[in-house]
Amino acid sequence: MSTIDTSRPHAARMYDYFLGGKDNYPVDVAAAEQVTSHFPAVSAMARTNRAFMHRASRLLAERGVRQFLDIGTGIPTEPNLHQIVQGIAPEARVVYADNDPIVLRHAEALLHSAPEGRTAYVQADVRDPGKIIATARETLDFSRPIALSLVALLHLVGDGDEPLRLVRELLEPLAPGSHLTLSHATGDFDPETWERVVEVYRKGGTAAQVRGLGEFSEFFTGLELVDPGVVLAARWHPALGEPREGDDGGEEEIPLYVGVARKP
Repeated sequence: MSTIDTSRPHAARMYDYFLGGKDNYPVDVAAAEQVTSHFPAVSAMARTNRAFMHRASRLLAERGVRQFLDIGTGIPTEPNLHQIVQGIAPEARVVYADNDPIVLRHAEALLHSAPEGRTAYVQADVRDPGKIIATARETLDFSRPIALSLVALLHLVGDGDEPLRLVRELLEPLAPGSHLTLSHATGDFDPETWERVVEVYRKGGTAAQVRGLGEFSEFFTGLELVDPGVVLAARWHPALGEPREGDDGGEEEIPLYVGVARKP
C-alpha cells in the first residue's frame, strides 16, 4: 500500500475538509483555509459539485446507463455514486479510481454494492488512463455503454499533462452510447481571485488550472451534449436534486461549469 504523504496538502483531503469531513491533516487544513480566505464560498462550491454529481448520475441511471467509471472519486461521502445509481438500478456496476492512498484506506466504503450489482476500486492517476481502463475491464463490459465521470478533477490537471488527450484516451475504448460527465472550476467571473486560489494548490504540488467556458467546452468536442448543455452547476437539471441538496443560497453564483454528453 502506498504511504500517505502528510508533508504536503492533497486535493482529495482538502475537498474532504471543504465538505466538513475529518479525513485530512494539518497541512491540508492550512491549505484549505488559505483557499477559503481567497474564496469564502469554496465549501458551498464543494457541496454544489457533489449535488451535481448526484443529479447527473441519477439522470443517466434513469436513462438506462448501467455502468459507471468514476475517476477522482475522493474520500467517500455518502451517498456515494454507486448508492445513487443502484438505488435506481440495483444491477448497476461502478468502478472508482483515485490517486490518494487515504482514499484506498476508505475503499471498503465504496465496495458495499447492492447484491445484484458490483463495485470495484483502483488506485490510479488520471494521467495513467491505460491502467484505469485495464483495471476497469475486470468489472465493466466495454462492449456496452459506460458513464465516465471526471467530476471536479480536470481543474487539478495542468495543460502540461494534456487533459484533452487524457479525456480522449479514456473515451476512445468506450462503446457508442457512453457518456462523459464533467465539472470544472472557472475564473471567468473573478480571475484575480482564482489566480490566488490556483497558486495555493500549485505551492502544494498540485498543477491546478481553472479554465474558461470555451476551454471547458472543448472537452465535449465530438460528443452530443445532454440538455441544457454546458452551464453553471446550479442550472443543470435542478429538479433532479434531493430536497435541499446543494442548497446554499448563493448556489446560482458558484463558478462551476458542468456538462454531460453522449458518445455517438
